[in-house]
Amino acid sequence: MSHVGVPRGTVRKRRSLALLTTGVLTIPVLAGCSSGSEETSRGVPQDIAPAARQAVSDGSTVNWAVDALPATFNAFQADADSATTRITGALLPALFPMDASGQPKLNPDYLESAKIIEREPKQVVLYKLNQQAVWSDGREIGAPDFVAQWRALRGKDSAFWTARNSGYERIEKIERGADDLQVRVTFSKPYADWRSLFSPLYPKEITGSPDAFNDGARTTLKNTAGPFVLRSVSKAKGTVTLARNPRWWGDKAKLDTLVFRAVAAGDRTQALADGTVDVADIDASTADRITLARRDRGNNGQPLAHGPGSETTPAAALRSWALAHGSDEEAAEIAQAAREKNRKAVVAYTAEQKGLRDFAVRKSLEPAYTQLALNGESGPLADDRVRRAVARALDREELARTVLGPLGLPAKPLGSHLALAGQPGYKDGSGALGDQNTKEAQALLADAGWTRGGAVQPPKDTKAGSEAEKKGAKGDAPGTEEDAEKEAAEGTKDDKEAKSEKSEKAENEKKAGQAGEEEKAGKKTEQDGEDSTTEDSTTEDSTTEDSTAESEKADRASADRASEDSAASRDEGLYIVGEDNKPGAHAPAQAVSTGGVSAVHVLAPARTAAAQSAALLRQAGALGEDGAVAAQDKQPGGAAGAYAPVGTAAPAPAAAKGQLGKDGKALTLRFVLPSGPGSQSLRSVGDKIAVMLEKIGIGTEIIKVPDESYFKDHVASGAYDLALYSWPATAYPATDGRPIYAKPEPATDGSLLVEQNYTRVGTDHIDQLFDQAAAELDEKAARELMKQADARIWAAAGSIPLFQRPQLVAVDKKLANVGAFGFAAPRYQDIGFKNRQAAGSPADRKK
Repeated sequence: MSHVGVPRGTVRKRRSLALLTTGVLTIPVLAGCSSGSEETSRGVPQDIAPAARQAVSDGSTVNWAVDALPATFNAFQADADSATTRITGALLPALFPMDASGQPKLNPDYLESAKIIEREPKQVVLYKLNQQAVWSDGREIGAPDFVAQWRALRGKDSAFWTARNSGYERIEKIERGADDLQVRVTFSKPYADWRSLFSPLYPKEITGSPDAFNDGARTTLKNTAGPFVLRSVSKAKGTVTLARNPRWWGDKAKLDTLVFRAVAAGDRTQALADGTVDVADIDASTADRITLARRDRGNNGQPLAHGPGSETTPAAALRSWALAHGSDEEAAEIAQAAREKNRKAVVAYTAEQKGLRDFAVRKSLEPAYTQLALNGESGPLADDRVRRAVARALDREELARTVLGPLGLPAKPLGSHLALAGQPGYKDGSGALGDQNTKEAQALLADAGWTRGGAVQPPKDTKAGSEAEKKGAKGDAPGTEEDAEKEAAEGTKDDKEAKSEKSEKAENEKKAGQAGEEEKAGKKTEQDGEDSTTEDSTTEDSTTEDSTAESEKADRASADRASEDSAASRDEGLYIVGEDNKPGAHAPAQAVSTGGVSAVHVLAPARTAAAQSAALLRQAGALGEDGAVAAQDKQPGGAAGAYAPVGTAAPAPAAAKGQLGKDGKALTLRFVLPSGPGSQSLRSVGDKIAVMLEKIGIGTEIIKVPDESYFKDHVASGAYDLALYSWPATAYPATDGRPIYAKPEPATDGSLLVEQNYTRVGTDHIDQLFDQAAAELDEKAARELMKQADARIWAAAGSIPLFQRPQLVAVDKKLANVGAFGFAAPRYQDIGFKNRQAAGSPADRKK
């Protein structure tokens, strides 16, 4: 299952787009730059129920869920996706697939050998092909196929629509070796990642012409060279069917057919229970249901202790029965309908659970990691001190535990941008940035000029009564004086009503618990509260000690509500971009504009009015950090400055408790998150990050957007400050990492070219290290250069790796050699059922 937040088409075949800003950073102690011994790291092993081929039966069919039918079968096009990669892996040659440790490994089905035979004056690689290797039409795989793919991908012929040319542009020529089974490749300049080339390898019939490359390979592959061939594609059924390749020279495929079936993430549980699919990537909730289903296998038909209705107490069940059989016909009808709905839900859930018993959950860590991206193009995050402060505020261990802990997977934060734990060359380079440290994060923000109270201070370059202010205040339209008086009167009225509500609440709390004339007393209290409030607004010396105490209590309650509203706002999101029914939509409130200060427009949901009220008073100096009235302000008439003369401009928009600001502007970052049901864990991580940032005075404006527009319309376009998304692992960091972390360059039209560096943060030094590593043919030296690059990427603080993503796969428990593969590429020819089925194909069986 693909995950929201993974850039589309980020398999190796495509790692090339464009880049953005930030100069060379002064790096503190670069712990990751040391040339010490390589850190020993242990990855999580794959979980595929391995079995020897002789223990796997021949024949039958497996249905494998994919998110959607592939947009193209050409893995080198921009819209190639995870389904493209999955399917072509069973059809086309991969010369150096990744093994279980994340290293490229020679594939003996296609190659007898491949190695550098010359380094000077130019690098030459000699490929010796397996003499049995043929395309499905019977033609030998040979040099013409290598030549055609090189010409299509080297970037010199714009007629070929390719997503990248990394490595191919370094090839000078390709020629036949001593015989037809030898391919000699000469490079114009050294290329360390030469093993990344020609995987997958397409036949010359596809790569030999732009038409076949651009259009022909999108919908079909007539000539292949894998353990399977493409039999059919059905858009109506949402299936791609592969059949055993009769010309395959390697180990014979155990399955007769392999069907890739499009099943949306939300439909996976039902599809598994119905027997529609045998293998499917799943989320944690489906994994939990499978675990429960297997646990309940021996319950002898007893009602399940989970699912619909399981939380209904005996008392609630009795009340429901009583209502359904009571004399009130209307209430009885409603209760009966509810009971019937619940009964059907229980029956459906029980049936699903019975079907899920036949599955096991295979789990490992996916070869991909989730990062927090900080957009350094503009705004507060353009300052590297603010970015580093954000990074130092994060408890990455807690974030890893949030996602991986409940799944029983190692919850260790990732320490590198360019390698994952278990891969050669992995070393924790986070020391270049520093561990979580609240005080140091706050010091960085202070050094950048963000201070408490800075949100209510006017810009430093603005003088009181300046011409600019006067022009802004003078009436953006005729009749300003009249409007100001009218708005001032309305503002005074609002103040009175607000005070009335507060006094009303205080009086009600004081009288709570009194017996007898409760309702009458409540009404009288309300009336008295309104009268006394009106008098208080004009008489300063009428405040008593009791009313002061009650006001303090009301203020504290208001602050508590403000905190709750803030958390609820993070949970619900401000709005869903692209939908018109935005929660909390309302008309803006306009403050009075006089004295050379422009009117302030405050947009906020009505439910946060209490929070704004408390924050506005706090900004005016009336409240302390906990929302209580400051000691020096406990004086007759209320807090000093809380009641300004009619016509005085309102304070700046409310800042969150303890929030930092500068030049009258609060430090608030736009945090964009996907809103879909499959992105819950990502949103949970986002909520925790927001809380961590709040502790150092950084506010977050969480914006939830539809999954389909999350990456394209927000991350790639730069319409965010903070975002969570993932990058896949690679065995070739010098090639694949460069477009992600390279320094952006200005385009001819003045814009910035962003390859895949969506954080818009990069340095010249990082680029130089990537270039040096790509040309370094000594593997050990190249890895050392990558460690240095990683340390500088950490120090730039544009991308903060959090954790390697979990990989959960539901698999029919009778299947072998399939599941959570981790780094390794699947061996499709080894997949099958461990024991021969008594009757029928597994695809046809009813679970």
